[in-house]
Amino acid sequence: MWLVPPAVVTVLAMVWVTWAGRPVREGTDRSEAAYERFAKAIAKEHPAAGRPTVSAVRDRSTGIAVRPSRRGAAGLADRTRHSA
Repeated sequence: MWLVPPAVVTVLAMVWVTWAGRPVREGTDRSEAAYERFAKAIAKEHPAAGRPTVSAVRDRSTGIAVRPSRRGAAGLADRTRHSA
């Protein structure tokens, strides 16, 4: 029974926030002139429509960092192992 008042307050707060956060619809312009302005704006070509796009070539990532070798293949054969 002690949980009922906090639950009621929570529900009332959610209802109030929903009502207070709704978009205000004052001065909605649904006239023919507004429709014409919208149709004109939609029919206009986008400013970036004629620009060519350049796509960057990316290497496929394997998730492993591999550093390029400082020596050639001959340097690997000449290396000797040292034991600890």
